[in-house]
Order: sequence, then C-alpha cells, then structure tokens
Amino acid sequence: MDRALLADFLRARREVLQPEDVGLPRGQRRRTGGLRREEVAALAGMSADYYSRIEQQRGPTPSERMLVALARALRLNLSERDHLFVLGGIAAPRRIVRDDHVGPTMMRIVTSLSDVPAIVLSRFGEALLQTPPAIALLGDFTQYSGLSRYLAYRWFTHDPRLRGLYPIEDHPRRGRLFAAEIRDAYTADPTGRAGEIVAALLDASPEFKEIWRLHEARVTHHHDLKRYLHPELGELELYSEMLVDPEQRQTLVLFTAVPGSPSQGKLQLLFAVGP
Repeated sequence: MDRALLADFLRARREVLQPEDVGLPRGQRRRTGGLRREEVAALAGMSADYYSRIEQQRGPTPSERMLVALARALRLNLSERDHLFVLGGIAAPRRIVRDDHVGPTMMRIVTSLSDVPAIVLSRFGEALLQTPPAIALLGDFTQYSGLSRYLAYRWFTHDPRLRGLYPIEDHPRRGRLFAAEIRDAYTADPTGRAGEIVAALLDASPEFKEIWRLHEARVTHHHDLKRYLHPELGELELYSEMLVDPEQRQTLVLFTAVPGSPSQGKLQLLFAVGP
C-alpha cells in the first residue's frame, strides 16, 4: 500500500467531483469546488473520521470492501477503480461493467443539453437519464421496474406507449432493430442480464422468437431518419446521433431535426406541450 499516493489520488478525485455530479445540493456557503471529505464518507458509507485519516496518510489499510465503496462514491471509471486498488495494495476485482448510474462526464454533457431531446441508454436498452424535452417527446422511460426497464422487453411484450411512438408500418423494422441491439449484449455475456432478457422474451413473445432465429446483428443505423408520433404534435421526422461511453458501455442519443423543417418547429414546442 502506498499511503501517500493513495491519499493524493483520493484528494484529487474528490476535488474534481462536483456536488451535482452525485446528486447533492451545492449550497450557498460552499466556497470551493469539489466534494467535502464528510460528503465522500457519507456516500461511501463510512465515518468521516475514517476517511479523513486515509487522506491524511495515518489511517488503516482499507479493505477491499472499503475500496469498492470509495470507487462507487467517487464515481470512478474502471481504469480509475483499478488504479485505486493498486494504490491500496489489493488486486483489482474482475471488471464488471456497471449500468446503474451515469458517470460524471456523461452527466455534465446531458445537463448542458437541457433544451435538447437526449437520453442515456445502457447496453441493455435501459433508460438511465432523460432531458425534459426527451421526456416530452418519448415519455418517461426511467419510471419502469423489473424487465420492463428494457426497451426490447417492452417492445416485444407490446407495451402500448412504446409501440405508439412509431407509425405501425415501421414496427417490423423497429422490432428487428431492438432484437439486434439485445443480441449485441447477449453475445458479449449470454449468461448475464442480457441472457435473462432473451430467455424471458423467447418464452413470452412469438414475434421475438421468430426474429431471434434470424441471427441478425445489424439492421439499421441509429443516425438514419426515423419517424416518431407525438399525441399532440403529430409525426416528427428526426435524426438520432450517438455518443458512446466505452468504459460504462452507455450511449447518449440526441434527437435532431433538419433546420427549418416542420419537425424542427415541433421540437421547439415540446416544452410547451409537456410529456
């Protein structure tokens, strides 16, 4: 264990992480950026004194459990987490990609896009974060629980809200796209979460079973022009551009319209009509 480097690393990561990155209020009395030691300690589920002693190079050797908690509290990516373990003198755990939170960098990008329809999706098609215009356009995808969190599952179990987003003549192609996307995740880890989704759909959906046997890996590109149906604004023709976080295997999808088109005018009305 290198106490000095461990303390320096924890301090550096704490000071660049902003309160809003972890869901904390900034408050009026905060004079400097970054998190306070007691905030990191609370996020990690440890005492403020224990954490302070680590940063002051006088604490005990952190256990693997404590290092995992610190990595989670400081929103470390996988490379940073592995570095933390090396400094703590413990072999890094096997890399298991987390899909249950959005990293600080992606969070800041989405926050800056408050007037643009944008959604962050996990590799399984779970909505992790949406801007208000995206909720107005698509509905709140983050409200679901269980298998219904995943787009492919909702699509093939005929969720009316998801199906109603697309003209009915586009449904066959949308189904093939959803199946191809879950196949990507399934191929990478057939016994994990994707395997659970696929097994449930093979049992519940003849439509999915028919498409799945085709073994299609690529059907269309996300940036193709797609049609969306809004209950008040009618049909919108939108492009979807992607920004991929390879560490977290998350994708930020932004929806745009051709400048000067009717669809661009409708996008600008999303705030007025609401979800």
